[in-house]
Amino acid sequence: MTSNWARLRALLALSLLSIITPVQANYLWLEQAEDGIKGYWGLYESERLNPAGLSATRAFLQDGADLNLTRTAEAIAIASPSAADLRLSAQAVSAGNVLNFYQARFGREETKAVNDLELVPTTSNGNTFKLVWKGTVVAASQVNVTTSAGWLRSLKPAEDGSVSLETPFPGLYLLEVTARVNGSMTYQGKKYEDVRHTATLSFVVPAASSPEARQ
Repeated sequence: MTSNWARLRALLALSLLSIITPVQANYLWLEQAEDGIKGYWGLYESERLNPAGLSATRAFLQDGADLNLTRTAEAIAIASPSAADLRLSAQAVSAGNVLNFYQARFGREETKAVNDLELVPTTSNGNTFKLVWKGTVVAASQVNVTTSAGWLRSLKPAEDGSVSLETPFPGLYLLEVTARVNGSMTYQGKKYEDVRHTATLSFVVPAASSPEARQ
């Protein structure tokens, strides 16, 4: 009965959401910097936009505790008191009157989703991930991977909807997935025909932990 209910919930969630693969669509992501964690908006491999174009920007921990953030023309600096996984969310309206909800996460220690759309490791610090939409696991038709080493991949889901990733190189790994809400949506008094949620998960593989370093 439990498994049938879980499948029904997943089907209902998918009826409200379609996983898409937009070409050159901006996203929000987090990186480890020398002076803390920084958030960027744009495309990791090519362009970083001024975050002044974002609204409703919020940085927080899993327990909901808000974190202080500071904007510059290049990034959003986040003050985090701990090494726990953290989130950054924001909104923007792009060309064609597309309403975008951006949801970024740094770290893969926690196995519980917090954002509406989030990639979550199935085990703490593991390399297999599930996509969660508002508390329900859904299958991601494709997850894009970018790394600081210039290694690009597109991950396809297994039968259970999860995606698995090898981490052969040390450095930053950035996973990204975009989903479109089926149908129109009225948000803050305005109707949008195209509403998208974009989730990223980024984490760092230390040099001593990568297979390349152990060879």
